[in-house]
Amino acid sequence: MSSLKPVRSGALAVPSSEDGLRAYLREIQKFPVLEADEEYRLAKRWSEDGDYAAAQTLVTSHLRLVAKMASGYRGYGLPMSDMIAEGNLGLMQAVKKFDPDKGFRLSTYAMWWIKAAIQDFILRSWSLVKMGTSAAQKKLFFNLRKIRKRLGRIDSASALSPSEIADIARDLDVSEQDVIDMDTRMGAHDQLLSAPLSADGDSGEWGDMLADSRESQEELLGNFEEFSQQQALMHQAMATLNARERAIIQSRRLQEDAATLEDLAEQYGISRERVRQIEARALEKMTQFVMRAQAALAAPEVKPALPSAV
Repeated sequence: MSSLKPVRSGALAVPSSEDGLRAYLREIQKFPVLEADEEYRLAKRWSEDGDYAAAQTLVTSHLRLVAKMASGYRGYGLPMSDMIAEGNLGLMQAVKKFDPDKGFRLSTYAMWWIKAAIQDFILRSWSLVKMGTSAAQKKLFFNLRKIRKRLGRIDSASALSPSEIADIARDLDVSEQDVIDMDTRMGAHDQLLSAPLSADGDSGEWGDMLADSRESQEELLGNFEEFSQQQALMHQAMATLNARERAIIQSRRLQEDAATLEDLAEQYGISRERVRQIEARALEKMTQFVMRAQAALAAPEVKPALPSAV
């Protein structure tokens, strides 16, 4: 079966403007809801024959389901069009993996894919550090706003009481500190780095105030030169070893999967202790070479004495 390609339909090209979004929502109403037997026939044609037209019909007939589910996440401050677009991707994955012989409708199966796609988009989009990746923390993120509303704490500035925090933590199986941290993060407002520092717009942007944590060009060049020097010293030190010492050092120290003493003992027909001694001697030789080389580099340059005046 071929992989499901993006549906070639204007219905999936979700526009960003509000007027365009309203037009899109009107447009997807034109696609009929499929009866169970028709949905089954189309799903079989797609799963068994790779019929692209059948898959396209399955997708377009469920676009209004995506829009309805996306509308339930309006409170997170993200563009509705973006959430619909992400939900549409989840819908297409659902169609791709749907097995009509399991006995349930595509909408029942697809809603889990749609929900996961929208929620993943929201988690990626919120500029919060460590939102949490566990199932309990995700559940907290997506239920805390709903719980606040139920408690009458609509305003994010209205702090939760200790008893409310304890109840939420118990119900959602998280710690009370998790509830406090998440509530604080969700109550914060993002500031665009491109926003002007002042109303006149002449004093620069907020992003200009951030320190650049990257290394400077001078530091990068210095680090590169130091690495190159160390690498050259290592190659020179390796050249002071005999063939067996060099092979053992490479096998024991320079490979991702280091050879064991037993492996090398069998390879060279010697004891494990003898391999260890050869390795230790080779390392000592390399260390002495590097120390002499570094001492020579650090020594001040001795200029030839000028002839004394006659």
